[in-house]
Amino acid sequence: MSQALNPTGSPAQPPPLLAGDLPWQRRFRLPRHTLPAWAKENTDRCVFVSDVSGVTEVYCWDRVTGRVRQVTDRPNGTRHCAVTASGEWAWWFADTDGDEFGGWMKQPFAGGPDTPVAPELEPAWMSGLAMGLHGHALLGRSTEEGTAIHLVHDGRPPRLVYQHEETATAVDLSRDLQLVAIEHSEGGDAWRMAVRVLRLDGSVVADLQDEGQGLAAVGFSPVVGDRRLLLLHQLRGHWAPLVFDPETGDRFETEVGLPGDLEVDWFLDASALLVHHIHHARSELYRYDLGTRELTTLPTPPGTVEDARARPDGSVWYIWSSAASPPRFTSTSHEPGLSIGPPVAELDSVPVTDAWVDGPGGRIHTLVSVPPWADLPCPTVVLLHGGPDEHDTDQFEPEVAAWLDHGFAVVRPNYRGSTGYGTDWTEALRQQVGFTELEDVAAARRWAIEAGVADPKRLVLAGSSWGGYLTLLGLALQPESWSVGLADSPVADCIAAYEDAMDDIKALDRALFGGTPDEVRERYLASSPLTYVPFIRSPVLVSAGINDPRCPIRQIENFVSRLGELGLPHELHRRLSGHASTVVEERIDLFRRQLAFVTTHLAGQR
Repeated sequence: MSQALNPTGSPAQPPPLLAGDLPWQRRFRLPRHTLPAWAKENTDRCVFVSDVSGVTEVYCWDRVTGRVRQVTDRPNGTRHCAVTASGEWAWWFADTDGDEFGGWMKQPFAGGPDTPVAPELEPAWMSGLAMGLHGHALLGRSTEEGTAIHLVHDGRPPRLVYQHEETATAVDLSRDLQLVAIEHSEGGDAWRMAVRVLRLDGSVVADLQDEGQGLAAVGFSPVVGDRRLLLLHQLRGHWAPLVFDPETGDRFETEVGLPGDLEVDWFLDASALLVHHIHHARSELYRYDLGTRELTTLPTPPGTVEDARARPDGSVWYIWSSAASPPRFTSTSHEPGLSIGPPVAELDSVPVTDAWVDGPGGRIHTLVSVPPWADLPCPTVVLLHGGPDEHDTDQFEPEVAAWLDHGFAVVRPNYRGSTGYGTDWTEALRQQVGFTELEDVAAARRWAIEAGVADPKRLVLAGSSWGGYLTLLGLALQPESWSVGLADSPVADCIAAYEDAMDDIKALDRALFGGTPDEVRERYLASSPLTYVPFIRSPVLVSAGINDPRCPIRQIENFVSRLGELGLPHELHRRLSGHASTVVEERIDLFRRQLAFVTTHLAGQR
């Protein structure tokens, strides 16, 4: 075993598996929370989402008193929150058991009854939210009829600013409350969104669209009277920042000289940009001065910055983790008193290593995690990320750590379609949806066997969401390659999935396949796992949320029914939730089921 695959500093023996509260379970129970968002006019009042109670819920944090207060308490959790500019109200999105369909509620910051933000508006899927000053907010709503964006103001009827049958997202309000920024797909391509700046009466100030590429609006300058809009563009083959004046048309392009992709935000005096640089599955922070064009490193540990935001004093709050180290909330100024939950014992895991695998479309960056105590080759999980426009990084993942605890290696290829490796790499999956990604997955599998990591008789293909889709398709198209499959919340029947999905997902499907199932039925069928069920040879465990609006349950049941008709070994686990569970014990139960399924079907395969 080379040093690259067996890093120093790792434990020489596996962690003990004690009765009761097992170490692998405690990895899932480590509290996770989002980066706190603060009120624009009262920056000591913050809101965030955390699963410290065992269910993901909304919390208020008053930094003056130090008080942390739970706002919501719902059986299937609450994912989205915001705080008004004054800090007087905490907002949260109320859906039904994870179906993502509902409306915004508000509660006084100090506590009190919940009331609807805009009772006049019918329930919908959330499509963006931006808090403005003086009680104003921009609220995006999506239904089967399209997208509507309203301006809401305390006690006044909502004002319609934008409406279209295609998908759109509310992004921001200028600080003087005169301009609105949205992203839209009126051209029919939700994969490559355009940006529009509107006045409150809906008239257009500016339209922005990169030919053949995408744009992303970040937000207006945080300085009152400054109407410049910060965007990201892909003109040079990767995401890069652009500052645009919608009234004059002036553009200030910044070439920061960093490889990989970028996320950006304003420093609050608008003199500089906070640059989140993402390269080769790690990330780091910089300050880019708009006047001098100077790029200054903001020191962070090696690993992944999961989220970051500049504070009024010029410091940066961020959440960081690595594959070996659980997340922590900290500041570039090492600000004291940033703890917003009870102290927890850290459960360090194994550092991840890198492999660059030769593939048909170029080298595939693959993250490799190996239990140092395992005899190689060992059982291996090839774990596929969702998205598809996401990527695996060097950050703490309870699922990966838990597989390592049980003696499995984990291999995670950032296949074509992943972000972080340039526009061409991300766009490549549109050549033939599903097939392109699986070519890279096959290359990563071959590498793992040839490198002596993976036992070819004990190979598990697994993933969630888009990764679950690729798992089902991979089991069918590469039937001799995999011993077991684990697909969570997958696309299993592309046509039925389109018919039942929320509107934003339908728009993405139309962009990927080039039309609706009625228009290009053969493309949906060609990429659908349901088409290839008879070729599957490996047992597969499929799990799904009964209220999932992204990968709906009916299309999964169609796939599982076909497995049953053909007598193929399988199990279906229905979760009482949406696309991804917000209940910690439900996530633990899912992993327990997956582990038992894999262990049973790999028995005797050495």
